Formats: sequence, structure tokens, C-alpha cells
Amino acid sequence: MERAELLKREIEALVFDQYGTIVDMQSGLTEAVKPFLQGKGWDGDPHRFVTWWRRTHFQDSMIDALCDQGHTSYREIGQRAVSHVMDRCGIAYDQTEARSLVSEIERLRPFPDVPAALEALRPHYALAILSNGDRDMLEAAKPYIGFPFDPVISAEEAGYFKPHWKTYAKAVEIIDCDRSRILFVANHAFDCIGAKAYGMRTVFVDRRKQPYGQSPYQPDMIVESLAELAETLS
Repeated sequence: MERAELLKREIEALVFDQYGTIVDMQSGLTEAVKPFLQGKGWDGDPHRFVTWWRRTHFQDSMIDALCDQGHTSYREIGQRAVSHVMDRCGIAYDQTEARSLVSEIERLRPFPDVPAALEALRPHYALAILSNGDRDMLEAAKPYIGFPFDPVISAEEAGYFKPHWKTYAKAVEIIDCDRSRILFVANHAFDCIGAKAYGMRTVFVDRRKQPYGQSPYQPDMIVESLAELAETLS
């Protein structure tokens, strides 16, 4: 509680990852791909298909940032990733179908606890999004999330996917707040590590009950949900 009281005194803005923190990416995409995979006659586990897709996407986005040869769109990385997984599964497809699957990301819904938690936090802090998604994908997602974040920042603004430091630096520039007064909130350890290494405070949302790891960049707080975060900081 002492750490929470300190954060409440010093934090001015909360910045949230979108995919997996605000919206339920794993469950949402699993439901979206089920009819597609059934139509293709693939009898594997849709949940595992989505896991492979997301892991491949993450790997390819990290390669893109490390190669530093110009930023590739999140949508293009996604199409490559889902195509790779379909090749791996022996599924016949065309690129129109791959694009359609990736577009499902734009229609993902928030976790059940998110809307009320955000409303509880709004009177106390500025609330923003910092996502690896493309600008147009984040814009298309707004009606499905149903909460007016201000601002919504894409990694496209910086030209690098998180956890590259320039992405967090661009967020600090846009929000116009000292980095030490920003609390970055994510369901992914890598994202918290990137933000903490840049000098932000961080909250790890441990929805999946997985260890954070032994990184020197430990989070300032670990919560099980955004509901717990709102209860602690409101």
C-alpha cells in the first residue's frame, strides 16, 4: 500500500498497452478464427492457432525493429505471421483471407473489467493508449472499445515497435509529461521492461498468472486486473 500511495501522489498520466491489456486479444481472435478454420476443414485447436499467430507476429515485429531498415506496418507484419501459421498448418488460403483475419484485430472487445476501471480512473489521471497497432487500426477500434482515450498513440509515430525506447520517448513527447510521472500499464512483461528502462513507472497486469521474470526492470506494481488497479489508485 505504501507504493500505491506514492504512485497516487506522483503519477499524472496512465498509458495503456491496447492489445492484450485493454482488449482480449487471445479469446477474441480465437472466436473469430473458429468459423474460418472449420470452413477450411482444419481440425486443430483454434486457441493454439492464435497463439502461434501471435508469437510469430511478435517475433517478426522485433526483427523489424532490430533491423532498423524502416518501419513495417503492424497490418503487414500480421498478414505475414498468419500466412506463416496457415502454411505451417497446411491450410490453403489467399492473401484476401489473410487480410480479413488480421482485420479482426480492429473489432476486439475490452476485457469485462476494463470499462468500469477506466471510468474510475478518469477523474484522477490523464489516460492514453500506446500501441504497436497502426494508426488506422487503432482508429477503427475506438467504437469497439467505447472509451475516449486521449491521446491514442501508435508505434507508427516513432517508427519502431515496442519495446524500442523511441516508442516510449514519442509517447512522452506527445503526452507532454515527465516520464517519471507516467505509469505504463501492460499485460506483457517485455512492454513493462521497455517502459521501465526508459524511465516510466510500470504496472504489470498479470491476467495470465505467469511469472514476470528476473529482469532488472521490475514493475512498480503487479495487479491481476484493471479492476484491481482502479481500486488501488482511485
